[in-house]
Amino acid sequence: MKSGPYLLVSMLVVGVLNSVPARSQEVKAGDLVISQPWCRAAPAGADFASCYLAIENKGTVADRLAGGSSDVAEKLQIQKTSMEGGATSAQPVEGGLGISPAEKVVFAPGAYKLALLKLKSALKRAAQVSLALEFEKAGKVTVPFDVLGPAATGPAAPKTKK
Repeated sequence: MKSGPYLLVSMLVVGVLNSVPARSQEVKAGDLVISQPWCRAAPAGADFASCYLAIENKGTVADRLAGGSSDVAEKLQIQKTSMEGGATSAQPVEGGLGISPAEKVVFAPGAYKLALLKLKSALKRAAQVSLALEFEKAGKVTVPFDVLGPAATGPAAPKTKK
């Protein structure tokens, strides 16, 4: 049996359709490297959603995440989650969040988060939303965030070969 180019194209199409969705790539803003951006899904009617990421300062000068915005919410707020009297609370980080040289700040459930307040639409699992982050020195940068499930604890670690 002689295979033609149609067989090869068909195999490529099937491979692409069955592959795992691409993860967000690192985004660079000046000396800052932004990685692993993701949000928790939020159903229609929800008032807020939480988003997470890691920011590494590879430079020699401190920078500060001053705030940001998104088309999917009226307001983006930097918050720190803490436990008080057995209850979890999230408080705004006033004045932004400083990132020292050679420091990596990880936003994760139970720590820092970007809160999207007064959502304009649902954040559906497997979608992607863009957040415009504003840094004092690095300026404004748009970062694509993957939307994971509502109970997600972070992106899955890449599988390693044994």
